[in-house]
Amino acid sequence: MKKIIASLLIILLLAALFIAWKVFGPSVHAPEGNYLYIRSNHNMDSLKQTLIQEKILSSTFYFDRVRKLSRVHFHKVKPGRYKIEDGSNLIDLIRKLKRGQQEPVRFVINKLRTKEDLAARIGRHFECDSAQAIRYLLNNDSLKKWNLDTNTVMGVVIPNTYLLNWNGSVDHILNRLQSEQKKFWNNERLEKARQLKLSPIQVYTLASIVEEETNKKEDKGKIASVYLNRYRKGMKLQADPTVKYALRDFGIKRVYYKHLSVPSPYNTYYTSGLPPGPICTPSPQTIDEVLNAPETAYLFFVAKPTFDGFSNFATDYSEHMKYARAYQKALDSLMQSKQTK
Repeated sequence: MKKIIASLLIILLLAALFIAWKVFGPSVHAPEGNYLYIRSNHNMDSLKQTLIQEKILSSTFYFDRVRKLSRVHFHKVKPGRYKIEDGSNLIDLIRKLKRGQQEPVRFVINKLRTKEDLAARIGRHFECDSAQAIRYLLNNDSLKKWNLDTNTVMGVVIPNTYLLNWNGSVDHILNRLQSEQKKFWNNERLEKARQLKLSPIQVYTLASIVEEETNKKEDKGKIASVYLNRYRKGMKLQADPTVKYALRDFGIKRVYYKHLSVPSPYNTYYTSGLPPGPICTPSPQTIDEVLNAPETAYLFFVAKPTFDGFSNFATDYSEHMKYARAYQKALDSLMQSKQTK
């Protein structure tokens, strides 16, 4: 009899150890990519199915028992992006899901050119897809609450790294972007824009042209001064990047006369003044270069024949043409040498 009781106790002890191992041991496995994505339409059944499909758990038997019997009991599934640590235990997993302790997405925005670019990036990083995002960004009724329209909406984007929940809506994402934009346009920057007699969106739009013109910090302020001088004199800006934007062809290497007549409010060879909105999302540094643009008499600029990314600046057309011919000669020579190789 004693042997039977001892055997039963051993069996019970082993069973208890097995259950404890399943609950408190390293029974949770990280999925591919280390993240569990729970969509907004998930219920408990689909969550358990996902846990099995992603091989996070080998079985949901103990998951269900612990979920129902412990103090971390929960019924509702909170959508989100959850980081799963390989070798963690069931209690930790259930607590994380119950509390909605999701891992935010590091949403990095650098230079984007179009609303479609922004929508595509949203679709790659968040639960909402690119089709939902572009419908929102192309709808003036949706954008009205932000005092934006389809031309100015990209002006809300200050390139930066944003921490956002994966299941956030387009509305939520825009709210975060506008919050950052308001912080960026502090009193000092607003005052500098007033001194230029431009609104923040006009400064942003001009900065987007400068961003597309050069990568050289030393030239950005001078290029901004060229466009500011033209703008103040009522001259057409005649900025090549606006032609590429109007054509939606960003692969154009050289802008020819045939390109200049495209009828678009974004083509500054065709229309006067600034475009109705930005042609890319300029860096904060480029925006500041516009706000701090030096006072110059420059009205023209052209790339240097040294092909080092810098430009020659001129105050009159004859001087500009001298620089332009030097650049053209160097470019023709370069093209010819490539053809003979």
